[in-house]
Amino acid sequence: MNWVAPIKDENTLQQYKDKLREIDNKYYIMFEIGVGTGMQLQEILRLRVGDVRGKKRIDTMIGTRDIKRSFLIPDELTGLIDEFVRDRDDDEFLILGFPNRNFPLSREQAYRVLRSAGHAVGLNTIGAQTMRKTFAWHYYKRTGDIYYLQNLLNHSSPSITYRYIGEKPNVSLSFSKITANENERARLSLCRDGAGRRRMEAIKDTFSMLEDELNNPINTDAFYGKVDSLLDTIEEILTQFQAEMK
Repeated sequence: MNWVAPIKDENTLQQYKDKLREIDNKYYIMFEIGVGTGMQLQEILRLRVGDVRGKKRIDTMIGTRDIKRSFLIPDELTGLIDEFVRDRDDDEFLILGFPNRNFPLSREQAYRVLRSAGHAVGLNTIGAQTMRKTFAWHYYKRTGDIYYLQNLLNHSSPSITYRYIGEKPNVSLSFSKITANENERARLSLCRDGAGRRRMEAIKDTFSMLEDELNNPINTDAFYGKVDSLLDTIEEILTQFQAEMK
């Protein structure tokens, strides 16, 4: 499976949007909603005109527990949507599969067009998650608020959200945002049946293995590059942790 990456460069992002609009305006609108709100492709395809006409946010229910999520619609996107739905019935699907037939665009067709437009502008890491990841990456770069994204994307921890957008954790933020309830859960988890000790032993075993491998002549430069990056990250985390513990 190919890694789906966010589109980070603004010029490339605009070129991609222009290509989608050239293919069909509905694909452009679909993409703008995705990168403007963070909604998933299948959520966008289920929308009807009445769900978005004149709205400032879109409410959806996600997961097996029907968790409510509200996706804010930026002002500039509101204008695009209002123009797109002008003179259309509220019960029509927003993104139609065929003209004059009230059936939604299929996920497979949407995916094919997203990929095709990507290849046309030199992007080979386009997939169904591109819109959501692009929204999340740009939001994080603009605000630094990983916790808002974690909640919006329904991730169980900030580390998952960081991996999702392909960013390294903001170590200072991670340490400073831990709540009293999270601290209590951490204590119970680490102290139960020696779980914390086992995790530390596993980490020590890994570093002992890496230490033994440092002088192995068959290792490539790529191996040393990865180890060096790992050590840089850990040293940064330890420095911040030690400062927090004082």
